[in-house]
Amino acid sequence: MLFLHSSFHMQRRASRRASLRRGSISALPQKSAEIPWDIFERLFMPFLFCQAAAIVSSHLLHALNISNISTFAVFVWFALSTVGAVLFYHFVKVSASGKGVLITGCDSPLAWYLAKKLDDLGFTVYAGFNTPIDDSDEAKILKEETSGRMKLLHVDVTSETSLLEAARYVSQHLPHGAEGLWALVHCAHWIALGELEWIPFAVLRKSLDLNLLGAARLTQIFLPLVRRAHGRVVFLTSGLNRVPSPVRGIQCATQAAVDCFAACLRQEMRTRGVDVSVVAAGEFAPGNGWLNETELRDQAKQMWNQLSSEQKKTYGEDYYEAAMTSVEKYSRQAADIQPTLRVLIDAVTRTFPMARYTPVTATEKLQIFLAEHLPPSLYESLYGEQKKFVY
Repeated sequence: MLFLHSSFHMQRRASRRASLRRGSISALPQKSAEIPWDIFERLFMPFLFCQAAAIVSSHLLHALNISNISTFAVFVWFALSTVGAVLFYHFVKVSASGKGVLITGCDSPLAWYLAKKLDDLGFTVYAGFNTPIDDSDEAKILKEETSGRMKLLHVDVTSETSLLEAARYVSQHLPHGAEGLWALVHCAHWIALGELEWIPFAVLRKSLDLNLLGAARLTQIFLPLVRRAHGRVVFLTSGLNRVPSPVRGIQCATQAAVDCFAACLRQEMRTRGVDVSVVAAGEFAPGNGWLNETELRDQAKQMWNQLSSEQKKTYGEDYYEAAMTSVEKYSRQAADIQPTLRVLIDAVTRTFPMARYTPVTATEKLQIFLAEHLPPSLYESLYGEQKKFVY
């Protein structure tokens, strides 16, 4: 299968991404209407308790001869009251004034738009770029299109020096009156796709260093600032890390590791007043905002040339060509990042953020559910061959 890696800091992609970002967020392409899974998940358990409470209450009223009201009527009363209270709880927002947010990976369209939107809302944003600021067209455009509160940083999450310098800068340039950093949002990623036998070990190591170890170290360094502000830490991962699939092995492994890391950190920080959220997105990464068809094919050829004669003979050019064809959608389809952008903003701005957001399509939601709950043999009979070259 095709090996593909993209680090967002390749200079020849800068002009292409920059032209994308000159448009407004509302101009981003939409593939389908967004399904607000976060609201459904917030309401699910309270709704179940309404039914249980209605049954108990109506029976108790009947037994005490207080009222002959039906269980359904009690349920409707409980449901309306509960839904109203939960929705009010869900949509309460914090004031942006005097709050700082650090976002990594702002070379990517998703993080770039997130930084711009949070600045529009009144937050002091520290936009972290993988490349030096002076060499980044994205950074220059972001500075031009935002307020004076926007701070641009070079944040290489694999460099200890870069992380410490970023921490020192943020601590010295906090908003007036702020005790610490309100939110730390991890958006920096290294995408590595390919069957395991074909991926060089250096790429495996880099994927772990950037996606997992870099995020963990950055969190370590900034936690004291986040604790002081009773803020939150937000991790961007993939909801599809729970879906077993060829080609996505290393990507699934690192994203699943971040998921587990965030879950443990949430327990550790609960008593410290720090919220930890995971945004488990769908396939927002595929799209012409990140990948270029020419580069995709060039990387495929380079990877093929690095294989041994035995490997080439085992897999064959037909298999390899089929794999190349299957991933052309990554460079031809426009990325639909609106749902992920919305929940990232919610994770930063809501007073009571959710522990996990899943801005995925209905098809992805169903596949994730089946992958988690069906026996592996049954799941693979449904999706194994069908999804062989999807990712």
